[in-house]
Amino acid sequence: MIDLVRRAREGDQDAFEGLYRAHAGRVFALCLRLTGDRVAAEERTQDVFVRVWERLESFRGESAFSTWLHRLAVNVVLGERRGSDRRERRVAPSGDDPAYTQAGVTPPVGLSVDLERAIAALPEGAREVFVLFDIEGYSHEEIGTLCGIAAGTSKAQLFRARRLLREKLDR
Repeated sequence: MIDLVRRAREGDQDAFEGLYRAHAGRVFALCLRLTGDRVAAEERTQDVFVRVWERLESFRGESAFSTWLHRLAVNVVLGERRGSDRRERRVAPSGDDPAYTQAGVTPPVGLSVDLERAIAALPEGAREVFVLFDIEGYSHEEIGTLCGIAAGTSKAQLFRARRLLREKLDR
């Protein structure tokens, strides 16, 4: 892996493709869990690897490449959310037009809800904190820094996410 990173840093596109093939699945899974939307996850995955190509020189090798890539992916997804939030505030929709509201994920009646679907159905803030804390292992302080929230807010969101997941999975 170190050789692929070194070669990719030198501009070797085949080496970069090797890095992409080795890590794209895990990056996509992380993006999917954070966004709760397959199309958005595919877009963020591509954004992550564009950013990797642009910033590969900044990888110092102090941690594993996968750790650096993971952190970059989280930052890309959360950065896009912050940018999206700012754009939405500038363009305030009038009324309760359903075209402007995010559709909830409702599984068909009679089918069991699996964990991934339940996670995807969580409200955005609760989903992000749940994924970052319980799945990815970040501390509340790190989540606060990444998401621009207080550590206490992260704890409250995690409590809310776990409660909502229990409710969904108990049905």
